[in-house]
Amino acid sequence: MDIKRTILWVIFSMSLVLLYDNWQRANGHASMFFPSATQQQAASAPAAAGAAQGDVPKANATAGAAAPAAPGAPGAAPQAAAQPTGEKIIVTTDEVRAEIDTAGGILSRLELLNEHEKDGKPVVLFERDTTRTYLARSGLIGGDLPNHTTVFTAAPGPRTLDGADKLEVTLTADKNGVKFAKTYVFHKGSYVVDTRFAVTNAGTAPVSPTLYLELARDGSKVEQSQFYSTFTGPAIYTDADKYHKITFEDIAKGKASTPGATTNGWVAMVQHYFASAWIPQAGKEHSFYVQQIDPNLYRVGIQQPLGQIAPGATVTTDARLFAGPQEERMLEKITPGLELVKDYGWLTILAKPLFWLLEKLHGFLGNWGWSIILLTVLIKLVFFPLSAASYKSMGKMKELQPRMTAMRERHKGDPQKMNQEMMALYKTEKVNPLGGCLPIVIQIPVFIALYWVLLSSVEMRGAPWLGWIHDLSVPDPFYILPIVMAASMFLQTKLNPTPPDPVQAKVMMIMPLVFSFMFFFFPAGLVLYWVVNNILSIAQQWQINRMLGKGKTAAVAKS
Repeated sequence: MDIKRTILWVIFSMSLVLLYDNWQRANGHASMFFPSATQQQAASAPAAAGAAQGDVPKANATAGAAAPAAPGAPGAAPQAAAQPTGEKIIVTTDEVRAEIDTAGGILSRLELLNEHEKDGKPVVLFERDTTRTYLARSGLIGGDLPNHTTVFTAAPGPRTLDGADKLEVTLTADKNGVKFAKTYVFHKGSYVVDTRFAVTNAGTAPVSPTLYLELARDGSKVEQSQFYSTFTGPAIYTDADKYHKITFEDIAKGKASTPGATTNGWVAMVQHYFASAWIPQAGKEHSFYVQQIDPNLYRVGIQQPLGQIAPGATVTTDARLFAGPQEERMLEKITPGLELVKDYGWLTILAKPLFWLLEKLHGFLGNWGWSIILLTVLIKLVFFPLSAASYKSMGKMKELQPRMTAMRERHKGDPQKMNQEMMALYKTEKVNPLGGCLPIVIQIPVFIALYWVLLSSVEMRGAPWLGWIHDLSVPDPFYILPIVMAASMFLQTKLNPTPPDPVQAKVMMIMPLVFSFMFFFFPAGLVLYWVVNNILSIAQQWQINRMLGKGKTAAVAKS
């Protein structure tokens, strides 16, 4: 058996397995090689498809809170068939246009004014209509108390910044002697909305409410392609369990799990380029829950017991709501771990420094396209010694190709003899059949990490390069880069030694066509990276082949 052919197929198979495993992790499934952290507690009563347990969550059993009451028993959470609608309060800042519905005091719509769709309209994150549901909700449970189905009253006040640094919107509701006030504080230049919650017991008996903060979303995915996939769904972070993605499918099947009660962490709803997250007040104990509440509606949330409130007393607590783009540096400043919603998978350790370098280059060049090109050049320079060794080895193998072909012809019926002679030839000519493969294998993780950097970075969205490339996050409109990509791959294949196996040779010739077809649907930024990488590889390989040719000519002249 030809050892080089075997090694190449092993490498090719390993690459496919690693890419598939990364795709699985990107979609929230368990990795074949890197299992997620052990979860401490099963999810709180996830509902089966078509069997939603009501729109208002039930209290979790957590330290400082009583066990959840049985449905219909005193203290059980009220059930609601659907989210009502009320007066819409429109709040406008320099970053967002938010719609607060007085029915529940929820954020029912949020437009990101500085992020735009292809038609030029602002990206809409939160929304509620006949086809889409994505809401940020909060309320009280532990009795018949104000929750996200209760009608609130909005206090008068400004609804636009108008030069101020912040504006506040306060909503209040009274139910069964409990007054619940929630205040949204919007800030200039920020995607973080501070929230304050005040619970006053105006009754004659003590109450023990639990505050819940949740994100409810339909299970549809956005911005997907047939050839690459990004994760859409809930995520939970704690200092102990770190970042944990949860798929809608696992929630529907009752297989989702959440961490145990803690005093840190947050919950999020993640999609390509954007995310939202509830971040509770630090140091206050809370628990987590996920649930399917309709056949295509899911939620992830936090429950924080407020303790016993005596008649006439008031308890307050704070939280923060983030809703915006996955800009890594901004997310790092908001709360620990929030930058992980920009998910690089298991290659984060390589991807984060690559993105840092890409950012630095952009700060110098001011153009993401040229930054991608320069980053690719720098990576090529770092790996130049490895690549040179690989190309030299392949060049020598190409020279030996006629002699190896003759050996195969002489020993067609004796594979053992053929392998013995080939090993002797490798030894005589001082050629390592692994020399052309191992340097490439070492570089594969770096190139895959850069692939995820370019795929995940919202900075590429709407970023032009030059000429016809007006957005590096969408496919090349004229398919020029994929065609150049196919041509470069074809030329690279011609420079490599022709595989002795006719089937393998045909596969190597077809691969440029297959990859170019896939890259027709890839974002232009990714294709640009591969094109530049291929062109540099061709130049390097041509130069090394030329040097080997000169060396051979000199050796012949001396002899």
